[in-house]
Amino acid sequence: MKDQYTYRVTWSREDGEYVGLCAEFPSLSWLAQTPEEAFSGIRRLVSDCISDMRDEGEIAPKPIADRTYSGKFLVRVPPETHAALVLRAAEQGVSLNRLVSARLANDSG
Repeated sequence: MKDQYTYRVTWSREDGEYVGLCAEFPSLSWLAQTPEEAFSGIRRLVSDCISDMRDEGEIAPKPIADRTYSGKFLVRVPPETHAALVLRAAEQGVSLNRLVSARLANDSG
């Protein structure tokens, strides 16, 4: 199987080392002295985990990049927050959907 999972390497101040992470396997991590070692370590760990899952008849998670998204999701907020967002959208002359999606887009970049 081709490795198409989503990896990230970051510095762990707590551990004093780089930590390799995989978004599709949030419980796994790999500590190393260099970013390159953390990256290769987490990739090996994920590969071993997938092998174990196959041996046990389990299905590995689908890579995020291979998933399809509708562009819709439900968010529950307190009624006061909902009211404040509706008011803000009205004041800006936009729909609630446009206001919230614009704010999310600004926060995700």
